[in-house]
Amino acid sequence: MPRSGKTPPKPPRKAPARRSARRAAPAPPTPAAGPERFPGESPGKLWGGRFGERTDARVEAFSESVSFDRRLWRQDIVASTAHARMLAKVGVLSLGEAAAIVEGLEAIARDIEAGRFEWKAELEDVHMNIEAALTERIGAAGKKLHTGRSRNDQVATDLRLYVREAIDELTALLEAAAAALLTLAQREADTVMPGFTHLQIAQPVSLGHHLLAWREMLVRDRARLADARQRANVLPLGSAALAGTVYPLDREFVAEQLGFAALSENSLDAVSDRDFAVEFCAACALLMVHLSRISEELILWASPLFGFVRLPDRFCTGSSIMPQKKNPDVPELVRGKTGRVIGALNALLVLLKGQPLAYNRDNQEDKPPLFDAHDTAAACLRVYVALLPELQFDRTRLREAAAEGYSTATDLADYLVRKGVPFRDAHHAVGQAVAYAAARGCALDALSLEELRRFSDRIEADVYEHIRLEASLAARRTYGGTAPEQVRAAIARARGRR
Repeated sequence: MPRSGKTPPKPPRKAPARRSARRAAPAPPTPAAGPERFPGESPGKLWGGRFGERTDARVEAFSESVSFDRRLWRQDIVASTAHARMLAKVGVLSLGEAAAIVEGLEAIARDIEAGRFEWKAELEDVHMNIEAALTERIGAAGKKLHTGRSRNDQVATDLRLYVREAIDELTALLEAAAAALLTLAQREADTVMPGFTHLQIAQPVSLGHHLLAWREMLVRDRARLADARQRANVLPLGSAALAGTVYPLDREFVAEQLGFAALSENSLDAVSDRDFAVEFCAACALLMVHLSRISEELILWASPLFGFVRLPDRFCTGSSIMPQKKNPDVPELVRGKTGRVIGALNALLVLLKGQPLAYNRDNQEDKPPLFDAHDTAAACLRVYVALLPELQFDRTRLREAAAEGYSTATDLADYLVRKGVPFRDAHHAVGQAVAYAAARGCALDALSLEELRRFSDRIEADVYEHIRLEASLAARRTYGGTAPEQVRAAIARARGRR
């Protein structure tokens, strides 16, 4: 207010604006290129209603996943077919619309199978490619397929179907490999070989027993996959984006159609959960660790320094410079590929560790490691299913190796214990006997009775019946032991459980 205290004159009043002009909406933005369109039009995008400009080409290339998730097309079509039938059952679709959708999906499946389907990166993923193709073929009914679902619960369903099938494939391969090992173990039940600890000769064992140890690892892998399958076999479809849906979906009907044993209990968790993928990769990683251990032994055993096994030429390769070489490339590659699967498990764990609920685009990256873990484990099992029946063991060399390392020393100690010598005293006496034999470059059973009695006067002429390789083997008759009779009993039990 001026110091004089006078009120300043009011400015002249403007004519009131017309009501229609006051309420007019702002002019729509002009697109940089292309035909005139309304705000929210994003050409080619099924989600484009909200957007006013095209996706940057660099973002399009960066964010697409169809280059790898198209692999889920079978699962996507199967799940979409079940969803369409359910929507007709609850009255959201007419029977005619559902029939058109199912027929359209079946035609798309035939085209994909035949290599005639055109995948478009601008449609981002397998789901939108199939839906767009369906709409193009059958018209408006195709646009109704997505009613009551989101890509979030759609991809979670597809992945669970995929993991379930992958588990079934690996299980069949594991059973084939385990069966091959049973046959080998039966053939080699009486074959003596050195058993190792610290890669030092420890005690004689049956080769059949050793092969059954390989089998036990694979049996646990099969059980682990079966356990993981139970948790993968839960239907997330019907969770929609994260909160469920207002439509009267019959989730039990869809679960029955797709063979799921249960429904997800929480929509937030259902769309963001990838535990089933982690469990699958963890089972694959441990399976590969087992195959790698088997591979390591075959690599060692095939070396001339061991000479225990001969690998068929068709499973080996040669050297480009050394003509005498026969390299065990198959087990070496299996050993090497183990790192890929362990890496896939680690990738999934790191992918999930920082994500808030519910779905995040990060989870697009769950598929490459999952697919690679499955492919690698399956490829390694397939080559072993072919290789195992072809293994030829050198029984003479195996027996010689078992005799080289004083592998019956424990049997001599046990002999003394049965004669009343405390085990620690027996252990010490036998250690001295082994040192004496080693200095003379001979085996324990090559020492004379007089020489052996230098270390204990409890040793008698019957000692040789206990320190022969075959006697040592036969004496270990406890359940699960290496005695040939126990090996055959274990084989019988295994065949009875199949």
